[in-house]
Amino acid sequence: MYFLLVALLVIIFDQLTKYYVVSNFYLGESVPVIENIFHWTYILNPGAAFGMFEGSRWFFVVIAIGVLVGIWYMKDEINEGGWMMQYGAALFGGGAIGNLIYRARRGFAIVFFDFRIWPVFNVADIAICVGVAMILWKVLQTEFLTNEKS
Repeated sequence: MYFLLVALLVIIFDQLTKYYVVSNFYLGESVPVIENIFHWTYILNPGAAFGMFEGSRWFFVVIAIGVLVGIWYMKDEINEGGWMMQYGAALFGGGAIGNLIYRARRGFAIVFFDFRIWPVFNVADIAICVGVAMILWKVLQTEFLTNEKS
């Protein structure tokens, strides 16, 4: 149950922040929060992370749906994997849905967190990265413990 709540909270927070940016900034506008360190910068990303594969809208839609199908298919293993696996999958799935919403409708993701030394990103991107890191950590931890026992 918490899995769905976490995923839903990610989706809601992601959509609210995107709505805020779209409603309060002009496309391309950049407002410093901490000068030359962190800015709110409203841009559209038609690609994946770092702008790779620009213009591959339906590829990303299919990948996001594939992620969600994979999470559904692996739900028993995820539930058996403990809290780190469960919350990792919830963050990953919620982030995938968050980016899917705009990408399916408009062909791009709205991004706005700008640290000037890294490509601009959004809440869904954070959830995806943290979720994948949690899943990988749990898988590696399980693999390490399995190898130690044998």
